[in-house]
This record gives sequence, C-alpha cells and structure tokens, in this order.
Amino acid sequence: MTKAEKARDIQRILDDLYPEVPVPLDHTDPYTLLVAVLLSAQCTDVRVNQVTPSLWAVTDRPEVMKTLPVEDIREIIKPCGLSPAKSKAIKELSRIIDEEHGGRVPQTFAALEALPGVGHKTASVVMSQAFGVPAFPVDTHIHRLAYRWALSTGKNVAKTEADLKRLFPRERWNKLHLQIIFFGREYCPARGHRMRDCPICSRYGRRSLLKRE
Repeated sequence: MTKAEKARDIQRILDDLYPEVPVPLDHTDPYTLLVAVLLSAQCTDVRVNQVTPSLWAVTDRPEVMKTLPVEDIREIIKPCGLSPAKSKAIKELSRIIDEEHGGRVPQTFAALEALPGVGHKTASVVMSQAFGVPAFPVDTHIHRLAYRWALSTGKNVAKTEADLKRLFPRERWNKLHLQIIFFGREYCPARGHRMRDCPICSRYGRRSLLKRE
C-alpha cells in the first residue's frame, strides 16, 4: 500500500468516526477565537473554555481590551498558565487590531503572524476556522499522530504540516485537522496508548513502534 492509499483509508476512518467536528474552543467571532487559541498554548481547551467567559464578561472587543491594565487581564487568565506573557500579548494584539486593522482581525497569514503571541499554528487555526481558508494547523498532538501513522518523519512540525498537506486534499484540511485532534483525544493519547487496540495505529502504525509493544 502506498502512503497516498494509506492516507485515503485514514481519512475514511476519521469520516466514519467524526462526520461532524465542532470547533473545540468556544468563540463568537474571529477576535474571540484568536484570543482563545492564544490562551490554549500549553493549556487544555476545556480549561480555556472555563476561563474565557470571565474575560468576555469584561470585554470581547479589541478597542476595550487594549485599555485594560495587563494585571487585570493576567488575573483573569491565570488558570491557563503562562499568564504574564499571554496577558501582554492579548493587550498589545488588541491595540494593533484596533489601531492598524480597523478593529477587525486581519485575514492573511503574514498579518496574523505579525501580531504578538501569534505563531504559524495559531494563525492557521484562525484562518481555517474563522475565515474558511484551507490550512492544516499542526500542534504537538497532530505531530505525534502523523509520526505514529508513518505519514511524516516527525522531524519538526513544519515538516509534518508539509507532509500532511501533500497527502490530503486541500479542501479537506480544515476538517481533517479537527478530526485528528478528536481522534487523538479519544483513541490515540500520548500516554498509556496501546497501538494494537487503536483503530488506526493497529492497521497503519509505524512498524518500529508496534514492535516495541
């Protein structure tokens, strides 16, 4: 079986398991999604969804967020971790969005990645989930699964993203990256995972990893 054939079968398995995939981070518009994704760095989506209502209760608008003291933002988002850096990034990106982009989240990768605290993965999530632009955000979980399934060498997330984009149809990227995240949480966790019991790893798992079990 070729790698392309394997990718098609993995896509079929994911479609059967997750025909519909909601965006895991609660949000109401591109701005609240952007802030939520920023908060999700080294934090679970569940925790972010617990924290953001308190932040939105203060404001969910960049023109107001930019006026808040960093300390006030930090106190609210503290449960998400890395609050000193995240609070500064939220305040400054809010200022830039309001003053340089007319209060609207920019719709290009370059402009998004120029915002404080926004890397390529965060920009990819916003472009795909807020604006419907084909993207394949690769976090540590997708990076791990792509290696387990021998779809990528696992050298770095940039290489994994390029490999997955090459293997899967462009029109499926936005849905697929969410399907893989949901699959990883339910069937293919980082720890305590038995590859031979996994719907995908048992069929397409990297041989060297299967031999270790």
